[in-house]
Amino acid sequence: MSAQPKDPVDAIIEQWAAVRPDLDTRAMEVFGRIFRLSRAMGDRMERAYAPYGISRGEFDALATLRRSGEPYTLSPRQLSATLMLTTGGMTGRLDKLERAGLLRRSPDPHDRRGLQVTLTEKGLNIVDEAVAAGLTAEAEALSALSEKESGQLAGLLRQLLASTGHTQP
Repeated sequence: MSAQPKDPVDAIIEQWAAVRPDLDTRAMEVFGRIFRLSRAMGDRMERAYAPYGISRGEFDALATLRRSGEPYTLSPRQLSATLMLTTGGMTGRLDKLERAGLLRRSPDPHDRRGLQVTLTEKGLNIVDEAVAAGLTAEAEALSALSEKESGQLAGLLRQLLASTGHTQP
């Protein structure tokens, strides 16, 4: 097995070891890389979605509607809860997507005060193309690992995430 090249997290760990050799930096080695990976993949996903005229956050809203199944309709509250957004943040996102013709808002037939958000045909086509592009970008990044390593990593991250108490979808 060949030695792996050093990365910026290694340099940070070495600096801490020099000035504070008493610290156990194993957690920093893991989370430093997770944070950097998250940022790098976030940027990569933005580039994957850009040709479709949507941002990562807008993709998330469209994808949530798509995953809900036909008729691809949820309330703004359901969308906000799933996306962990404030109602104000959700309103701005929905306004932009509605102007682009990717979704429509209509009165909720079961609640006079409520609204429904529905994916349009155009939105359905965009999200279906964008999800494929995003998965391709993710698969390219994962190609550095074997299928077995990728599965192990997914399992370890699932276990770590569960240990934080973060169980919301």
